[in-house]
Amino acid sequence: MINTWIYRTLTEQQIEIQNKLAEELSISPVLAQLLVQRDIFNYDDARSFFRPDLSNLHDPFLMADMQVAVDRLTKAMRKNEKILIYGDYDVDGTTSVALVYKFLTQFYSNVEFYIPDRYSEGYGISIQGIDYAANNDFKLIIALDCGIKAIEKVKYALNAGVDFIICDHHTPDDVLPPAVAVLDPKRLDCNYPYKHLSGCGVGFKLMQAFAMTNNIEFDQLTPLLDLLALSIASDIVPITGENRILAFYGLKQINSNPSIGLKGILEVCGLSDKEISISDIVFKIGPRINASGRMKLASEAVELLVSSDHAFAKEKSDTINEYNNDRKDLDKNITDEAIAMIGADARYKDRKSIVVYKPDWHKGVIGIVASRLSEEFYKPSIVLTKSNGLASGSARSVSGFDIYKAIDSCRDLLENFGGHMYAAGLSLKEENIEAFTNRLEDFVAENILKEQTYPQIDIDAVLQFKDISPKFFRVLKQFGPFGPGNMKPIFVSKKVFDYGTSRLVGKEQEHLKLEMVDSSSENVMNGIAFRMHEYNDHLKALNPLDICYTLEENCFNNNTTIQLMIKDIKIEEN
Repeated sequence: MINTWIYRTLTEQQIEIQNKLAEELSISPVLAQLLVQRDIFNYDDARSFFRPDLSNLHDPFLMADMQVAVDRLTKAMRKNEKILIYGDYDVDGTTSVALVYKFLTQFYSNVEFYIPDRYSEGYGISIQGIDYAANNDFKLIIALDCGIKAIEKVKYALNAGVDFIICDHHTPDDVLPPAVAVLDPKRLDCNYPYKHLSGCGVGFKLMQAFAMTNNIEFDQLTPLLDLLALSIASDIVPITGENRILAFYGLKQINSNPSIGLKGILEVCGLSDKEISISDIVFKIGPRINASGRMKLASEAVELLVSSDHAFAKEKSDTINEYNNDRKDLDKNITDEAIAMIGADARYKDRKSIVVYKPDWHKGVIGIVASRLSEEFYKPSIVLTKSNGLASGSARSVSGFDIYKAIDSCRDLLENFGGHMYAAGLSLKEENIEAFTNRLEDFVAENILKEQTYPQIDIDAVLQFKDISPKFFRVLKQFGPFGPGNMKPIFVSKKVFDYGTSRLVGKEQEHLKLEMVDSSSENVMNGIAFRMHEYNDHLKALNPLDICYTLEENCFNNNTTIQLMIKDIKIEEN
């Protein structure tokens, strides 16, 4: 699929700000341009951006219901009530449970955690979970990363003598569950300044508020920021504002003093001696934690994350790594099957959305398969399988299109649904699948913009190789942590040539190892272009190329160099 390059430009007024920032900060105009693109317009904003500070976190009591939540939690501990920490089975849910459990057990022992079984209980608050609490004399459930729509379940719990504090970040309906407290920055009546916390982030704010109320030093929370960084990266929430501060210090914790459980995961990922980045969490650490809930029980991931035993952490990490290997095989097979189904159905050629269903697909990997389909066909995609008598599935979207809103437009056909703009879960009766598929397609076709129907690469700036100095790269690194809302800058260099030493690499010679020059200087830049072998002949004929790329650090044999990670190549047309 051909990518369209979209160049981000500045207005005349923004160019003036760019020039002023470049002078005040003694940085290159390109770096100043990147700041302006991030709405940083003066020296003080730039200082705050480059020096994230925990003192700039928002007051947790600005969140609706926070005081009530803290009061109920404090009351439970004073009365020695049993407290159940309940969370979803993905990375955000398991890290939420681990964070709250680890913090509270420093001061209080009458606490347990509970993660629902993906297959027998389904997503969110379950009747089984409430029955477990009631039958074992738990008086308070703290629900993390779920519960915002569990109106009937919370009523059921109240009748059983169990109170709820809900900590969620998913989009609520107009009516909230009758919990003691509902903490969710997306509540319409919530004035909390930052709306994009992860579920673990909301749990952290509850612990922060509890600590403030009970004169507990903030320093007792900072060791738990490694878990929060895992949730922020894995749940693909914006890394802006408060999330960026929390991710920055969370990564610092991971790289300086990770928990014993996390050390075990780093070892099986081969990351023990590497500086961990957000992308390491997204592509290596997160999938392994997720694999526990996808293939077996997510409670195993929590057991690992709260562990203080090195031997146990190693054994559990090895087990979870095996789950991840099994998951890879499974999701590849189902993805191949789904692609074949789509290819065999002529209707998909003109459709703007994808809905595929097969009753025996493994429920644990359908979210991954939906992601693969949306990438392969560049269409909002929903993958359904059969679970507990219903068609149950996951949705993933394309850049800029709100899949949650599209599913919400079909809510009368659904039994349950919830999620975000780019990812959602849903369940419906099998007999409603066809009507749902057609209704969803109508909504998507009517609302998706033309530019959301093909892949785009947003270009931040044009660079010449002479601009890529060690100082430039040092300052660029300070723009991190990178992620949604603060993506790693993508640069374009035009009319670059092979230095004469570029070559094909890889088992099947499918990748290009590049050594390039341009007309701006004698700088020879190294780059890697995965799966772009088709440009080799053009390059070897000494023809110019336009390349877009990110700048990466490449460490090999204790030698660190700047490397271009090529995202796309274009041949200039005459």
